[in-house]
Amino acid sequence: MDVTVAEYIRRTVLKIPRDEIKTMLQKWGFLSETQLQTVNFHQIKENISQDVVQLCEENSADIKQAAVLDIIYNHIYPNKRVWSVYQMNKTGEETEFFDLTDFKKKFKRRLRSALKNVTINFREYEDNAVWIRIAWGTPYTKPNQYKTSYVVYHSQTPYVFISVSVLKSNLPLLCQALVVASNYHDIREMELRSHSLNSLKDIVFKRYSQNFQTYYPRPLQERNMAPESGDLRIIQENRNEKERIQRVNQEVFGDGPQPKLEFAQYKLETMFKSDPKMDVLDEKEPFRCLVKFSSPHLLESLKSLAPAGMADAPLSPLLTCIPQKARNYFKIREKKGFFPGSFLSP
Repeated sequence: MDVTVAEYIRRTVLKIPRDEIKTMLQKWGFLSETQLQTVNFHQIKENISQDVVQLCEENSADIKQAAVLDIIYNHIYPNKRVWSVYQMNKTGEETEFFDLTDFKKKFKRRLRSALKNVTINFREYEDNAVWIRIAWGTPYTKPNQYKTSYVVYHSQTPYVFISVSVLKSNLPLLCQALVVASNYHDIREMELRSHSLNSLKDIVFKRYSQNFQTYYPRPLQERNMAPESGDLRIIQENRNEKERIQRVNQEVFGDGPQPKLEFAQYKLETMFKSDPKMDVLDEKEPFRCLVKFSSPHLLESLKSLAPAGMADAPLSPLLTCIPQKARNYFKIREKKGFFPGSFLSP
């Protein structure tokens, strides 16, 4: 077994939580149950990794098997990467039967026609998702197995989820290969990114709880009875306001959990508004500003603002439209005039 393959397997094993190493190696299927029984999975991970490498040496593992283990790891822990959503388009409305063998052949041929030093591995999962791992090289160097790109493509859909390596210069080549292999016409980025691959799927496949207008609020029960000296009008007003906020929040966010996004970014390119007589600006330059909202769970945080009394209900459509528009990168421009186009640019 090549020393670089051994080191790559060792590092991959070290990334796995110790309690899950055995289960993941069983899913890998490269080592037999008899071999796995010889490994003490209660020792420190460094020793476990060395034992696994020794067994892989006995089985003459190569980079193909090592890449499959890496795919399994990333499939179980997709949140370790940042994913971007891309949408492909056809010239017509025709649908074609998806042939995985043909897809693989076209994808490999397209990439390798432009770059010989590249490692490509596929793995298909139950939800019709094809996982593709690409390790990039250069015309003069071997593929770097530690700087890989990942693609998750659901057949019979136009959506592709891509996690690029630091070598972003290869992204156009990757997109070209996807378009050719899947028989589409072109591809575009949707300005939707997150660590949570499943949440991105929920958004583009419309699997999250949407804002259907079917909610009828029930009166909120006060935890404590109002004191005799309390103003009943104020108490009733507070109760009505809580019910209104609850109803509006329900209409905007739905009643289920929100997709998990970590940020939303708004780039402003608008004109400074002032009285022409004041002549505040000598030149009509756009006002540029970048606003970024960050949270471990941004949409749930936004949903909790109004009930917590930290914002008025309803929130601005710029914040609540994220799942419906399937994007968390926005450019806000003038409706007319200096910057033609819509208020939210596509």
